[in-house]
Amino acid sequence: MVNGRDDGPKDRPHQSRREKKQALANEHRLVALGEAVDRSAGVSPRKPRVRRPHRARRNVIIVGIVVIALLLGVVGGGYLYAQWRFSQIKKVTVAGELPQISGKPFNILEIGSDSRAGLTGAVAAQTGASTGQAAGQRSDVVKIMHVDPALGTISVLSIPRDTMTTLLANQSLYGKFNRINVNFGSGPSLLAQTITANFGIPITHTIVVSFGGLINAAVALGGVYLDFPYPAKDAYSGLNIPHAGCQLVDGFQALAVARSRHYEWFQNGVWNYDVTSDFGRIDRQNAFMRAMIERAKHLYNPLTINSFLSKLPQGITLDSNFTLSDLIGLAVKFHSFNPANMVTYTLPTVSGVNPTLGDVLYVDQPAAQQMLVNIFGSELITPTNPPPNTALQTPLPPVVTTTTSVPVTSTTHKATTTSGASGASNAPTTTTTIATPGQQYFDPVPCTP
Repeated sequence: MVNGRDDGPKDRPHQSRREKKQALANEHRLVALGEAVDRSAGVSPRKPRVRRPHRARRNVIIVGIVVIALLLGVVGGGYLYAQWRFSQIKKVTVAGELPQISGKPFNILEIGSDSRAGLTGAVAAQTGASTGQAAGQRSDVVKIMHVDPALGTISVLSIPRDTMTTLLANQSLYGKFNRINVNFGSGPSLLAQTITANFGIPITHTIVVSFGGLINAAVALGGVYLDFPYPAKDAYSGLNIPHAGCQLVDGFQALAVARSRHYEWFQNGVWNYDVTSDFGRIDRQNAFMRAMIERAKHLYNPLTINSFLSKLPQGITLDSNFTLSDLIGLAVKFHSFNPANMVTYTLPTVSGVNPTLGDVLYVDQPAAQQMLVNIFGSELITPTNPPPNTALQTPLPPVVTTTTSVPVTSTTHKATTTSGASGASNAPTTTTTIATPGQQYFDPVPCTP
């Protein structure tokens, strides 16, 4: 008792053993009553918290990692907080998605949108938003992430943006056949349906990441670490890496490396140009994705987690079927996943010239179907609208047998050598025959500083 106030129940020297036991029993009854109230409200009972002096509270961290155009995660200091943050992420209904079956493999459509909406200042100018390019949107990145919870594996199939598909809608605008990226103009539903109709790949979830979303995700993670074998640049995307080595890539430069389709690297005193265009960009995006997953796995600082969550909703959209529980389940299952074990594929295509569209890519059969069977197996369904071949015919895909690996063919890429700045070029010169498909020797790779 201080100044007439009782500061709370405390053991007093004159308190009898019986009184102490009675006080303890009353305390237990109050705890039991509280738990009963929690249960009636649908809240799981919590164990009494034991306070220890001079010991910081330990946060319960929920990490959800879904991969983006760039990778998506939900990290929280508790379920209610994570749920609140999750509710701030924009949701969209995607028609044609199939329900996820617990424990079974499923596919996530990852769309990298070229929308410049929300960009301001120098970033807007560099990406073309100030010149009217922000109007409309195309799917510059189309990836299908195949997740197998039982095996603990993740595979990613990239479909080049110039791949010809049979359109399900808007044929009066774009014709019967057109590039896959025109299907995203009015949202992800048509693109998801087109992928299933053309290739027989069932889609369970969808993630859309805009330019601003990728920048915000990279900033929220504190950047990603990439090892550049040589200085690199891209005058179109704004990439500028003046020095080789393992370095932190953050903000606009993160977007620039993921967008880079006119990549140059400085080797032997000259600037060399990667003529593989979208294929080279796919390789660099896959490296960036691995680096982001690795970075997200180490989010433990509460302040960093809060910053990550506050920036994550900006420029990222999920399908309305994606729940927080789905993300938590992925986080628990794949928290120890090694990004180096993520297998990446690019749909086999052949170059062609369309009379109205110019240079395009046609699906290369039977190699494409063999790859799809190897990745998705019995999940594949019969396409209703197969993609056109070079003769603009739409035959059903060939019947292939399941194999343990996709046949690998070494690819020789040519590079244009320039003297100093971009622009003036000499004749193309062969720089390398790639021994490991999907990784060009001059491209950046994830690293640890």
